[in-house]
Amino acid sequence: MIDMIEKEDTIISEEEAAQYDRQIRLWGLDAQKRLRGSRVLLVGLRGLGAEVAKNLILAGVKGLTLLDHEQVTEESSRAQFLIPVGSEGQNRSEASLERAQYLNPMVEVKADTERVESKPDEFFLQFDAVCLTGCPRDLMVRVDQVCAQKNIKVFCGDVFGYHGYMFSNLGPEHHFVEEKVKVMKPSEDANDRPEAKKPRVDPTETTMVKKTASFCSLKEALEIDWTNEKAKASLKRTPTDYFLLQVLLKFRTDKGRDPHPGTFAEDSFLLQQIRDDVLEAQGLGSELLPDNFVSHCFSEMAPVCAVVGGVLAQEIVKALSQRDAPHRNFFFFDGSKGSGVVDYFGAK
Repeated sequence: MIDMIEKEDTIISEEEAAQYDRQIRLWGLDAQKRLRGSRVLLVGLRGLGAEVAKNLILAGVKGLTLLDHEQVTEESSRAQFLIPVGSEGQNRSEASLERAQYLNPMVEVKADTERVESKPDEFFLQFDAVCLTGCPRDLMVRVDQVCAQKNIKVFCGDVFGYHGYMFSNLGPEHHFVEEKVKVMKPSEDANDRPEAKKPRVDPTETTMVKKTASFCSLKEALEIDWTNEKAKASLKRTPTDYFLLQVLLKFRTDKGRDPHPGTFAEDSFLLQQIRDDVLEAQGLGSELLPDNFVSHCFSEMAPVCAVVGGVLAQEIVKALSQRDAPHRNFFFFDGSKGSGVVDYFGAK
């Protein structure tokens, strides 16, 4: 018996059971019910946001609100498959709505054209999970702190050229279950043969194991004290993309935008300056990020959006369904190194 708080006994109709048959076989009816009773806010409808929206809608959440105040531009629609051709000048969330809804009519998909910065704290509390893409650092920290008070799950993600990341905060106590292969203990009357006394593993028999994971806040994850001895010891195991993220978020805060190919020379110089300032402030050397890092962090790339968006949506599904172990706390992807390098970094 799983000791978890259920919001409501969500009923799965015959039509839904047929629609989600493969998923129910994969993670069980109870997990699908929890997912079917969940509402998610997705902020940012660029390429990454489109990938997350697609995967959440197909997974079968109850409702998905697409929040984006920006207009469609030629650049923003290159990696965004939900926006029809010829939609330049329209609001991004409204332009994405029809194709998003068509993916799964059973999910309530809404478009919100207001600025996320203008939303009061109470707005975020109506959702079970909030996913922030393309947002400034201060806004992400604020939303994370607001949602933590009501145990609302928060996810953040971005794609910068060949690089992408995901962060999750599921609270101090996130309960979930994992399916484990059942180990059969030898019977007491087993004979004296050594092999008869060994535990037997039957891959056809499994059992559900309840577990709990603890997460830190985004602010804590971004403000690690690298002068601390424990942190120093983990520095070699820390992905360089963690520090690249710090640089790119600082650029976004200072310039109000992301690095742009149209101003490559200017933005590259500024990125290197910010790199020096950010690492020096943390007592670290600039060699952690060689100068050539600027060559791989401009614009969104569709393949990187697909990888990071798939992982980000999967983590949201796992968290809402309370099925399987979540990532703690960061996931990084570096597509500049051949087939791509995946790193996990636990900030806590």
